[in-house]
Amino acid sequence: MRATAELGEGPTWDPGSSTLLWVDILGCAVHRYDPLRGSDVIMELPQHVGAAKPRAGGGLVANLRDGVALLDGDGTRRWLVYWAREGVRGNDAAVDPAGRLWAGTMRYDEGTGGGWLARVEPDGAAKVVLDSVTISNGIGWSPDTRLMYYVDTPTRRIDVFDYDLDGGEAVNRRPLCSVEGTDGFPDGLCVDAEGCVWVALWGGSAVRRYTPDGRLDREVAMPVQQPTACAFGGADFTDLYVTSARVGLDEPGELDGSVLVLPGIGVGQPGTVFTG
Repeated sequence: MRATAELGEGPTWDPGSSTLLWVDILGCAVHRYDPLRGSDVIMELPQHVGAAKPRAGGGLVANLRDGVALLDGDGTRRWLVYWAREGVRGNDAAVDPAGRLWAGTMRYDEGTGGGWLARVEPDGAAKVVLDSVTISNGIGWSPDTRLMYYVDTPTRRIDVFDYDLDGGEAVNRRPLCSVEGTDGFPDGLCVDAEGCVWVALWGGSAVRRYTPDGRLDREVAMPVQQPTACAFGGADFTDLYVTSARVGLDEPGELDGSVLVLPGIGVGQPGTVFTG
């Protein structure tokens, strides 16, 4: 889908409507793209939005600049968690297989250790799981729900945790792999049905697939300079959607800021909606 997003991010397939949710963080907008109709419906928000995910009861949950909010279809916005701090905004987020939201933050100036990663329960109870994070990005879970993957972009690593789905506890953090042999930095990620991790490479014009043991399995070149995140969608979850950004580019290309699709490239996992 052709677009000129300043900072396109957070692609998420909504199976209830067969549409792709994605955000333009700096454009303060949530997009809902219908690939069958070719339409893109935009919800404008009053502040920067790092991610938006579908809710079980309808509407969306959004990781905004000042906290996590519930967005209803009529435009009503209610804070679920309010944690505003000067110079900090929400960034990537994901819903775990039990329906909890994991929401990350970062400083606007990308100051080292200025952000955090928090687990947000459906009732709004929140716990900071990781502090001193710089740019909290990709989050995903293995098909058996026993592992959680995570990216703090400047580390140039994908990390993995042991995950207890019942309690929502992520422990024993360790590197899955270092992202080497590229000028790009790991950004948003998703996990396919085989347990492999797909990650977008900011500044690397590519997405990569890593096996569960951390081996680079595949790299796919992209016609954009700053791929930001990826997610499987479509009726059978075989299409990989990739968002991109124009921000900071001296000479943006024709497709920079667009949402791209790699049809039939693999098989993804159906996502979970936020149960709040």
